[in-house]
Amino acid sequence: MERIIAATDFSTRSQRALRQAGLLARQTDAQLTLLHIVDEDQPPHLIQLERGEGETILKEQVGSVAELQGIDCRVVVMTGVAFDAILRTAKSASADLIVMGAHRKQLLRDIFIGTTIERVVRMAPCPVLMVNNEAAHSYSRVLAAVDMSDISANAVQSAKALGFLEHTHLTVVHAFEAMAKGKLFMADVPKERIDDYVVQEQQRASAELTTFLQPQLGGAVWSRRVEEGEPLRIISAVATEIGADLLVIGTHGRTGLAKVLLGSVAEKALRTLDVDILAVPPVAALGVE
Repeated sequence: MERIIAATDFSTRSQRALRQAGLLARQTDAQLTLLHIVDEDQPPHLIQLERGEGETILKEQVGSVAELQGIDCRVVVMTGVAFDAILRTAKSASADLIVMGAHRKQLLRDIFIGTTIERVVRMAPCPVLMVNNEAAHSYSRVLAAVDMSDISANAVQSAKALGFLEHTHLTVVHAFEAMAKGKLFMADVPKERIDDYVVQEQQRASAELTTFLQPQLGGAVWSRRVEEGEPLRIISAVATEIGADLLVIGTHGRTGLAKVLLGSVAEKALRTLDVDILAVPPVAALGVE
C-alpha cells in the first residue's frame, strides 16, 4: 500500500478515521492525504473563507495528532459535492485505499441516495475502509465474509495485498443455504434426518470453502465458520462472537438493479454493523483485467 486518502469533515467520526489512516500509513510506509471538502453551494466569499480555515485545521491536525507524527502526510482542500470530490481525488492520486468515518444517517434521504460513504463505496476505484471504532492499535482479529464468488475472492486478495491480514488472526465466514431443507420439512421427514442433511451440506460447503481459498491465502493460517442461515445475520453473529475489529467484504459496486439484488449484504453491513469494514469493489472497478 503506497497511497491512502482519508476524508474528514472534522467530526468525531472523521477524527477516528483520520487516526486509523495514520496507523495504517505508518504500518505500510504509505503516503497519507488528508482531504476536506467545502460545500460549493454557498457564496464565493464563504467558500474561500472555509477553504482557508479547512487547510489551517488540517495542518494543525498533522502537527498535533499522535498517529500522524513521522509519516508522509499532505493536506488537500477541495470544493464540491463530498462523494464526488473524494472519488476524483482518489482517482487522480491513484489511491490504494480510501478511509472514511461512519456518517450519520439521514432517514428518507438515505433510502433514495445513500450516505456519502455508501455513494463512495458504490463507485470507488479502490477499497474503502469505514471506521466505526477508536483507532487504538492495528487490526488483530479480521473477519472475511466469503460467498465463493469472484468478488469475495478479490476482496480477500485485496485485503492481503494491502497488508490487512499481516499479524492478525483471520476468520473466514461463509453462510450457506440447505436447499432441500424446506421440502424435507414439508414432506414430514423426521427431524433427525433433516439435521443429518444439514450437517452433510455444512461439511460439503466447508470443503468447498477450503478449496476456494487456497489460491487466495496459500499457506496462511486461518480459521473458518460455515453456518446455515441468512448471510448478514451469520456475519453479525460471528463478528460479535470472535470480537472482530475488521470485516472484509466484497461489493458489486456501481448502481442499478444489479447492485440492489447482489450488493445488498455489503450495503446492509455498512448500515448496521458496528465493526470497521473494508469494502472491496469488483476487479473491474480496480482496473484489473
